[in-house]
Amino acid sequence: METTRGAERQRTAAERRRRELLEAADRVVLRDGPKASMNAIAAEAGITKPILYRHFGDKGGLYRALAKRHTDALLSALRAALDAPSERRERVESTLDTYLAAIEARPQVYRFLMHPSDDAAPLPEQGFDVGRHSAPLLRRLGEELGKVIAERVDLGPDSEQMARIWGHGIVGMMHAAGDWWLGDRPCSREQLVRSLADLLWGRLADAGDLPGGRGF
Repeated sequence: METTRGAERQRTAAERRRRELLEAADRVVLRDGPKASMNAIAAEAGITKPILYRHFGDKGGLYRALAKRHTDALLSALRAALDAPSERRERVESTLDTYLAAIEARPQVYRFLMHPSDDAAPLPEQGFDVGRHSAPLLRRLGEELGKVIAERVDLGPDSEQMARIWGHGIVGMMHAAGDWWLGDRPCSREQLVRSLADLLWGRLADAGDLPGGRGF
């Protein structure tokens, strides 16, 4: 029993330490964006880089941990927007706005997750492929949204497959439009939300809610 308690205390301490290191990494990313380095993160956490490697392996491992942390938070916010007691058009606009507000509020975090640094990274971080790691993040968002659509919207025959297509398509649209908007700021966030909602509003407006569901 004592051995079990000791193992549990070690696991809890390791999880707490990992959380503290991720918070330190977040602070560096907020400051440096895509140029955030393992050296800077280790210094922020008050540890040596080998200790940071012990927890995450390499920058790719740290990236995946940060991506999960921020994707979990974003998915929670998107679900809250989708669950709001309002008409479908308002929920669609609120969901789009939630995503855009998130990347606008923390642009350096977004750029770290989605864009490599323009500067060549010194060894051993050379070759870090942001695209290889960010694609699963977008796929996860697409799958999660597809599940919500499948649970709530009556799309007729092959409804589940259609919902996955819509989920990934909507996420791809939000990502591409949001990336362009965050860089160029060609219009207000409100105007972009309305325009994207207009684009989505064809068959989505006509599709019925599934009986017994929350509605979409």
